[in-house]
Amino acid sequence: MKMSIWFIVNPISGTKDKEHIIALIPEYIDPARFNYEIRYTEHAGHAAEITREAIAQGIDIVVAVGGDGTVNEVARALIHTETALGIIPCGSGNGLARHLALPMNPRGALQIINECTIHRLDYGRINGRPFFCTAGMGFDANLSDNFAKAGRRGLITYVENALRLGMAYESETYTLEYVTEDWKIHTDTVKAFLLTCANAGQYGNNFWIAPKASMQDGLMDVSIIEPFPLIESGPIAYQMVHKTIYRNPRCQSFKCRNITIQREHPGVIHYDGDPAEETSMVRVEIVPHDILMLVNIRKHGPRPHQAISKDFLEKLHRGLS
Repeated sequence: MKMSIWFIVNPISGTKDKEHIIALIPEYIDPARFNYEIRYTEHAGHAAEITREAIAQGIDIVVAVGGDGTVNEVARALIHTETALGIIPCGSGNGLARHLALPMNPRGALQIINECTIHRLDYGRINGRPFFCTAGMGFDANLSDNFAKAGRRGLITYVENALRLGMAYESETYTLEYVTEDWKIHTDTVKAFLLTCANAGQYGNNFWIAPKASMQDGLMDVSIIEPFPLIESGPIAYQMVHKTIYRNPRCQSFKCRNITIQREHPGVIHYDGDPAEETSMVRVEIVPHDILMLVNIRKHGPRPHQAISKDFLEKLHRGLS
């Protein structure tokens, strides 16, 4: 029995030519193993609507072809289902795709889909809002808010907003209560420039805030950067790019199952770069092994997580044999 794939294409998101990508699909997707259909989004929220339709029809894989917004919208509709997420990264950040070690070029991404290695991975929730890479508060949440209002996308706009905000941003004090891997409860009070809860390791653009994060361990990596003088921003950015931020003396990091954060006043949070206003009390948790994703077999190994249903595994085996 062939496996079924829907490609959901956002024609106006991201940075790559979508028609060029669509033209490559017949070349790379094996017709003996897969049936596929291409669907285009027409308005905000349409990617989620198409994804829910795919789930209702029993489609095996939904591939998001677009920027981070399209990927996150599709992924949020796929949690707690037996339909897997594939990604052809077309954005400027591509945080989830980069963490999964997916190729940034369309041909490579299509080859990953054709290989069809599927793992059941974790996702996070911040005050009930699902996220897949990072969520948090402080400087990065305010930066996400400014970036969303900027009217322009891309790395240059992001850096411009970061420099402007960094010169004026005032750090906050947070009271933390969290449950560690061994189920012990800890409390702490910190003053932080930013506080990030990471399911995956990076924000995007290869800026790694939690290089040791895993999407298969049922834990989040909390990274706290304390206030620092502006002159240290360059070395901190350098360490993020080179996956060594945890060595910085101004960075505190730990793993936990969930965390409750009391901040000084209500304000903006972010979840995968999407800003939202929230109360002064924020709860973040990891939901283990509740979303299926296509991964790079050369980076993640061939065996899917055992929580994938028996029926899905049998269908996967038949489709690939």
